[in-house]
Formats: sequence, structure tokens, C-alpha cells
Amino acid sequence: MADDFAADGQLAQAISGFKPREPQRHMAEAVTRAIKATQPLVVEAGTGTGKTYAYLAPALRAK
Repeated sequence: MADDFAADGQLAQAISGFKPREPQRHMAEAVTRAIKATQPLVVEAGTGTGKTYAYLAPALRAK
């Protein structure tokens, strides 16, 4: 997976004021692994983690 969540990644380029969040990156990595393994994944994360993009970006990149 490309690092969409880096300070200079795709999200930072597309979203004004985007700030990288390590929990968001970890969740995206877990989602990517689950998609590749075709396994379910349940993630609990607090408000402000960035859950929406953390699952959407890997899902959009999945083949």
C-alpha cells in the first residue's frame, strides 16, 4: 500500500489541513492486511482517529 497517510501522501495533497495520525496509519495497515488475506477485521478506535479514511483508502486501492 502506498503511504497515503504520510505528511506528503495522497490525503495530505487532497485535503487541506490534513495531519498524519499514527493510529490512522496502523488501522489502514490492518485493513490492508485483512483485505489481502480476505479475512474479517473489527477495529475499535476513538473519535478523531480517522477511521473513515483508514478503511476507505485501502479498500479503494484493493484489486
